[in-house]
Amino acid sequence: MVSPEPRRRRGPIAAWLLALDAWLDSSLYEIGFKARQFWEAATIFSRRFRLKGWRRGFIELLSEGFTLGAGGMVVMLALAIPAFQDTTGDWRAQGDFAVTFLDRYGNEIGQRGIIQRDSVPVDEMPDHVIKAVLATEDRRFFDHYGIDVLGLSRAIFENVRANSVVQGGSSITQQLAKNLFLTNERTFERKIKEAFLSLWLEANLSKKEILQLYLDRAYMGGGTFGIEAAADFYFGKSVKDLNLAEAAMLAGLFKAPTKYAPHINLPAARARANVVLSNLVDSGFMTEGQVLQARLHPADVVDRGEQKSPDYYLDWAFDEVKKIAKPGQHSLVAHTTFDANIQKAAEESVEFHLRQFGKEYNVTEGAVVVIETNGAVRAIVGGRDYGASQFNRATKALRQTGSSFKPYVYATAMEHGFTPNSIISGGPISWGNWSPHNYSGESAGNITLIMAMAKSINTVPVRLAKDHLGIAPIKALAESFGVESPLEGHKTMVLGTSGMTVMDQATGYSVFAQNGFVGSRHGITQLVTRTGDVVYDWTKDAPPPHRVLSEQALKSMNTMLAAVPVMGTARRAQIPNIVVAGKTGTTQSYRDAWFVGFTGNYTAAVWLGNDDFTPTKNMTGGSLPAMVWQRLMVYAHQNIDLKPIPGIDKPFVDEEVAAKAAEAQKKSEEQAAADAAAERPPVLSSRTTQTLRDMSQMFQAAPKLDAPAPPETLSAL
Repeated sequence: MVSPEPRRRRGPIAAWLLALDAWLDSSLYEIGFKARQFWEAATIFSRRFRLKGWRRGFIELLSEGFTLGAGGMVVMLALAIPAFQDTTGDWRAQGDFAVTFLDRYGNEIGQRGIIQRDSVPVDEMPDHVIKAVLATEDRRFFDHYGIDVLGLSRAIFENVRANSVVQGGSSITQQLAKNLFLTNERTFERKIKEAFLSLWLEANLSKKEILQLYLDRAYMGGGTFGIEAAADFYFGKSVKDLNLAEAAMLAGLFKAPTKYAPHINLPAARARANVVLSNLVDSGFMTEGQVLQARLHPADVVDRGEQKSPDYYLDWAFDEVKKIAKPGQHSLVAHTTFDANIQKAAEESVEFHLRQFGKEYNVTEGAVVVIETNGAVRAIVGGRDYGASQFNRATKALRQTGSSFKPYVYATAMEHGFTPNSIISGGPISWGNWSPHNYSGESAGNITLIMAMAKSINTVPVRLAKDHLGIAPIKALAESFGVESPLEGHKTMVLGTSGMTVMDQATGYSVFAQNGFVGSRHGITQLVTRTGDVVYDWTKDAPPPHRVLSEQALKSMNTMLAAVPVMGTARRAQIPNIVVAGKTGTTQSYRDAWFVGFTGNYTAAVWLGNDDFTPTKNMTGGSLPAMVWQRLMVYAHQNIDLKPIPGIDKPFVDEEVAAKAAEAQKKSEEQAAADAAAERPPVLSSRTTQTLRDMSQMFQAAPKLDAPAPPETLSAL
């Protein structure tokens, strides 16, 4: 028998560890016990403040209000952070440039930039000029800290009472924040950013500096920015020399410079000036006796005719100048590619169709870009009214393109060996959990690519991308076409869910009109200093165009795109005796409608929609956008030498080609019907079929009924 091992004596370290363990256990117990005692005492104490009835309801509402308010402040701050990033740069830098713009024929069309020597300090302006501006735009300017709560409340009350917008609630600081950092988009996010930036301006600038920047940067109509430029344009004098009547007329321009521009609508400008004079009296800045002379003798303006400044084009051209101007060269004369006649035709076509059909389709805005086949940007329409909104919808608005994106998909397919006569199934398709449908909701059956393009079948480009091409090559091809808008790499991109600008669409489609080359788009042909030195010449300094689409793919694509107006969704875009090519586009819920098309001479992209993204009334790209495009292009092609679309031999409509296209369409439809009939499963049982045949025989065997008497016989009776 083995005796047990003798028990070891614990050393001093083990004893110390046991003591530590015991101390920890007892301490934790004591802490827990004290915590329970404290919680019980706190609970008993808090019961003294327990409310019942209506008092408890009030406290609960107050508590929820604080919670929601705190959450709202966090959300607003998160939205405002991107806006503050703009303040980190040199946001005053616009004033460093002073550019005079000339059109393609050498005529001056406008200026951009602030010439600092022409900026008159606020202290040197007449007192009645400052008072007229403050009385109309922000009476409490020196009393608030960026946001006038009282003025905003008053404006809301007056607007509700008038059941329309009769007063604005934005302070001068808020308007300056919008002019410096933001756009005119009417969104909740922009208003939050505007409020935070207003507080930032008030914290970093004095009231005098804010007022100075506002008076120097505000758009005043007629292509002028700043009150000094406006005084010279409308009255031929400096702001220092304005009388009260003239000051009132200028102060009335801040609200709607295009609507009240005196060189265009002098009666409206005088009526608006009279409102400003009344504001001076109502605000207590002047008495009725002081303004009486200005009422009796309203201001006269310098006769400028009804010339209209192409402001959207100038804004884009100004950005282009800042990209290509060399360091230190800020006072320049820019020779542009602008064509005043095409610009006027584009503006007229947009306005004509929106006036005629805007209410019917519930559409309020439009944008157009016209590019000649040599890459020259001839016209830009960024909206209906530059005075109401300087936001350039042609170059800055990202809108979904719908089916007008499909040519990029088909062009990729042509580069991968497909042809216009390749047959693809247009039947139902699912890509993961995405199951796109055709516009009609029906299956297209087996169909050629040229017919799928003409009929704008959705399932065909999706099947091409899913089974044959992939998303990456399509995205890469679109970007190689000059598309600068960020394209999503999602599978839905093939049906135009990525936002693109009108300028990008015109640039991309111009590749088809320019024989497969990209890189020729330009708006500035020369930059010249005030002393006549040429510092930039597009023909010498711009990189040469390069091919992005093979000749075979180009010919196939132009053949397909030329079929869309002939037998597809763009019949309203046809121009008499001229071959037209292009593609329509309509987005989900009819929010955006496009037509982008080209001839051998011009490429034009047209977008119609609403700024707030509200749906239109079933407006498709083949309706109003195609009509806007057609009216514009009919004018643009008058009295010019017609050029052929690359891959199509003649610029005139070939009756033989049109007949062959119609025959091909008929055969395709017959084949699709045959395929659908062959694939259609039986849906009636043999018993049901026999019953229907028996009923048919019974009806045939039934005696015929006498025909009713003719109406004249009945009337005779």
